[in-house]
Amino acid sequence: MSQTGPLAGVTVLSIAINLPGPAAVARLAGQGANVVTVLPPSGDPMEQFAKAYYDELHVGQEVRRVDLKSPAGRAELEELLATADVFVTSSRPSALRRLGLDFESVHASHPQVCQVDIVGYPGDQAETAGHDLTYQAGTGLLGEGSMPTTLVVDLAGSERAAAEASAALVARARLGEGVRREVPLSDLAHTMSRPLAHGLTAPGALLGGGLPAYGIYDTAEGKIALGALEPHFTTALLTALRLQPEDCTGERLAEVFAERTAADWQTWADEHDIPLTALRSPGLEASPQSSSHLDQR
Repeated sequence: MSQTGPLAGVTVLSIAINLPGPAAVARLAGQGANVVTVLPPSGDPMEQFAKAYYDELHVGQEVRRVDLKSPAGRAELEELLATADVFVTSSRPSALRRLGLDFESVHASHPQVCQVDIVGYPGDQAETAGHDLTYQAGTGLLGEGSMPTTLVVDLAGSERAAAEASAALVARARLGEGVRREVPLSDLAHTMSRPLAHGLTAPGALLGGGLPAYGIYDTAEGKIALGALEPHFTTALLTALRLQPEDCTGERLAEVFAERTAADWQTWADEHDIPLTALRSPGLEASPQSSSHLDQR
């Protein structure tokens, strides 16, 4: 149990499995909350699919395996709800109702509990099945059909769920009782797709390859991502490369970057404070050097 952080003293109970719920709860634990995760007897599928990631998401938590369909299991969960401040779920509403864990039922017995329900679609559509892949597909985030390299909707949903948990606690302090917050993952897909929908990241648009100082280039060995978006970074880039403003074209920059390896350009960028990073193979951890310019505007 953490004794520090903004959520120190807050108890979070979770029955969420897979990714969005556990990632949200991991965020809350990182902010100091005391977390109890209740898994079904079969466990969380993530434990079989990606054990190291599962372990990462459950650091510092108390994990129990409980059969919520049994009287003993329901009694155990009721005891946990009696001392919980936040209850996180990721099941369909019908499944929660069958278990007596919908907000109305929980609130009747444990009015102090703030419930965060992660669902696929909002409101009356919450029974509709979906996953990160289908949410992205429905908002144009998959381009011409490439598989995503990360579960952006699930992880964005986890951040939203953690934020809603904190907002619910604020509302409880004002109202004197727990409230329910719904987190539809399809809404997160919509949010993540707005730069594309507004043309900002469309192919050939400003951040879609249309700006020479913001793009991906081949080098003598490997590729680099150049993010000299702001004028001061563009000026610094051209100055360091000894180029004139009229030389800031995709063709000219491609010629220059082809002269050295991606690793060499990474070292050069660190020395000149240029937001440039060598592309690394999927699955490898970022080095401190490759993330040194992250969000430095």
